[in-house]
Amino acid sequence: MTNTYDLHNPTIETLLNRRSIRAFADEAIPADVVDTLETVAQHAASSQYLNDWSAIRVTDPATKARLAEIGHQPYIAQAPLLYVFVLDEHRNAAIAAAKGVDVDSDAFTLNGSYRYSQAQNDAVLALHAMETAAYSLGLGCVILGSLLNDVEGLIDLLALPKYTYPVLGLAIGKPAQEPTLKPRLPKSVQIFENTYAVDDETILSDIADFDADVHRYYDLRNTERPVDAFSDQIAKNAVAPMGAKVVEPLARKQGFRLDR
Repeated sequence: MTNTYDLHNPTIETLLNRRSIRAFADEAIPADVVDTLETVAQHAASSQYLNDWSAIRVTDPATKARLAEIGHQPYIAQAPLLYVFVLDEHRNAAIAAAKGVDVDSDAFTLNGSYRYSQAQNDAVLALHAMETAAYSLGLGCVILGSLLNDVEGLIDLLALPKYTYPVLGLAIGKPAQEPTLKPRLPKSVQIFENTYAVDDETILSDIADFDADVHRYYDLRNTERPVDAFSDQIAKNAVAPMGAKVVEPLARKQGFRLDR
C-alpha cells in the first residue's frame, strides 16, 4: 500500500504563510483564545521533562510602554496580547531545595551552561507553538528579540528572580497589515544530507541570486526603500557592537555558571 500525504493541509499552509505582523487592530483577544494559546505553549516539547521555561503575560499599560521603549518599537505597547518568555530554573531550584539539594553548592547543576541552553531551547519551542497556534486562528504575531536591547532593565522591570533569564517576547493580535512573504535562503546552502556538505565557494555563488531576491523585497517598516541584500546585512551584523546584549555577565548575576 502506498501512503499518500496531504501536502496542503491547514498546518502546513499556516507555517508556509507565516510572516511577522507589526500592526494590530484595536481588538482584544477573547479569554478562551488566550487560554488555548497558553495551553498549546505548555504542550511543546521539553528537554528531560524539566519544563524549565515560563512566560509572563504583560497587561499593565505602563509596563508595555516601557517594553516598547526598550525594544524601540512603538507597536509593542499596542499589541493586544504580549508575552515575555524566559528560561526558568528558579522553579526547579526551589523544588530541588525542598527535596534537600544544596542549590548553593557545586553539586547543583541546573545553573550550568547545558541546562541554560536547554532551558532556552524549551522557551523558544513553547513560543513557537504559541505563535503557530495564533496564526492558525487568523491572528498575527511578531517575535521580539528587540527586548534584549536592555536585558538588565528587562530583568528589573519583570522582577525576574535568580536562575531565570529573558529569551524572547511575542506580540499577538488581529493583523492590521498584509506584508508580503520574505524570501528564504536556497536549500542548497541551508539543508544538507549526512554532513555539512557545502563549500564556501558554493555558498557565495548560491547566495548571489538570493541577494537579488532580498533586495527586491520591501519591508512594511520602510516602504521607501528596498531591503539591503542579505550579504550586506550579514556583513553589517558581523561587526555590530554587542553592548548590553553580551550574555555571560548578566547570566552570572542571575545565578548561572556558563563556564561549566
